[in-house]
Amino acid sequence: MFWSSRKTEELAFRYENVYIHPTAEVGIDVELGPFTYVGPNCRVGDGSRLHNNVTLVANVALGQGNEVFPGAVLGGVPQDKKYRGEDSWVMVGNRNIIRECVTVNGGTTLGGGITRMGSRNLIMASCHIAHDCILEDDITMANNVLLGGHVRVERHASFGGLAAVHHFVTVGQHAFVGGLARVTQDVAPFMLVEGNPVRIWSINKVGLKRHGASPGALKALKDAHRILFRSRLPRKEAVEQLFAKHPDVPELTVLVDFLAATEQGNQGRARQP
Repeated sequence: MFWSSRKTEELAFRYENVYIHPTAEVGIDVELGPFTYVGPNCRVGDGSRLHNNVTLVANVALGQGNEVFPGAVLGGVPQDKKYRGEDSWVMVGNRNIIRECVTVNGGTTLGGGITRMGSRNLIMASCHIAHDCILEDDITMANNVLLGGHVRVERHASFGGLAAVHHFVTVGQHAFVGGLARVTQDVAPFMLVEGNPVRIWSINKVGLKRHGASPGALKALKDAHRILFRSRLPRKEAVEQLFAKHPDVPELTVLVDFLAATEQGNQGRARQP
């Protein structure tokens, strides 16, 4: 259920010193702090909390139970020279925590016009999520992480502070990107990377254990790290050796398919046109 500011005066009574555009919609049990701006065509889902001085510029859809902290700006115009004023949206799922001064820009025509964020993500202070990014679920981004345009981050990935990700990069599921990393190519799922430019150091053992990976999967991924990234075997031979040793581990299929897509992409980025 949503209250429409166009149809009722109750919003103005409930939210003093808050601007809500006539085309915006605000759900039930929502808290809006002082000097928050809810712009045209925005939607704030039930049970959400927007602290003071939050800005939803335009065309932002927040699901249920989100919490957005002071100074965050969602739905800003894409910082892309190709942008010509077309419809641009930010779509956010449920129960995300978006901390102070985070910026999330809308999408462009090349990316379908939408920047997307899934559910249960923790986006810490001063992160930037550029136009057309796709974030899945249960992602953790520490302070000041920067995502370029069209970046995709798969579920359960994590970032240390001040990591910077090149546009069109894909960060695979359960990967960990170390702090201050410069990421210019796709990051393989289940791996831990860091450096400038990044280097694969090991599997993301802590993150995988935290999310319930089996001992068999951990052993197979450890062997995958050694065979695929440390040995000098040709990729085809390395994959054959790996599947011969671990024939029934779904994580290996995910990893090998990811690497194949990256190799077919441009400059190590599967999403690069």
